[in-house]
Amino acid sequence: MPTFNQEVHAARKALRKKALPEETASLFMVELSQLDRTDLYLHYDEEMPKELLEAYRSGMARILKEEPMQYVLGFSWFYGYRFEVDERVLIPRPETEELVANILIEMDEHFADQKTIQVVDIGTGSGAIAISVAKEEPKVIMMATDISEAAIEVAKKNAKNLEANIEFAVGDLLQPLIERQRKVDFLICNPPYIPQEEALENSVKNYEPHVALFGGEDGLKFYRQLFEEALKVLNTKAIMAFEIGYNQKSALMAEVEKVFPTAQAEVLKDINGKDRMLIVRFL
Repeated sequence: MPTFNQEVHAARKALRKKALPEETASLFMVELSQLDRTDLYLHYDEEMPKELLEAYRSGMARILKEEPMQYVLGFSWFYGYRFEVDERVLIPRPETEELVANILIEMDEHFADQKTIQVVDIGTGSGAIAISVAKEEPKVIMMATDISEAAIEVAKKNAKNLEANIEFAVGDLLQPLIERQRKVDFLICNPPYIPQEEALENSVKNYEPHVALFGGEDGLKFYRQLFEEALKVLNTKAIMAFEIGYNQKSALMAEVEKVFPTAQAEVLKDINGKDRMLIVRFL
């Protein structure tokens, strides 16, 4: 049997030939073996167990076809929580963790005097945002919606696994709230915002659900639809938080100014200095 070192080295070589990130070889080994990096290093020159070797080679074959590692593993880490993911849902992105962090800051700053905070996460996908916010802020009463029934199935499973109390509903954007005459203090949405014709990496284009990626011709379709209906579901004092494309700040600020002229709007940068989060406050 090959050693851990030999197998990771061979995988790195195969990834290099395909111009894919070489670090995936060791990342995949860490997750698959359930060893942390230090333990893996200590075992590096030992022979791999037969079952682990077979699983690693089988998984790497899929990764070399540009299938995302998270789908091969069946899970993704987000905000310190492990979420099950498959082709029914978008893989949670690291930049979205920053959206969650800023949402929690907004709640602390503006809803500290409330016993509960009514929140909705629109287009919840795997449930990553809704569940993470609900787990981190005990005052939150969370509702999560998605147009995809298949996505809601995944989100429900994640909520159960992570012991998060979430009310789920299937429906288009704000319709589930409007039908239930529900009002919220905080509206969260990470909508599809990629322009229809934008080129994507094969791993995204060929494997992740397009319904969760594309936002019409200019990427702003779903923001506009949400803005049109938002006041029907927001309490008088309320906040909306969105993830946005790095180049959409000007266009979205203009839309906010047009639809909500008295609201306070701000675009926050992510850790890489890119415009990534739109906060709209009605205070």
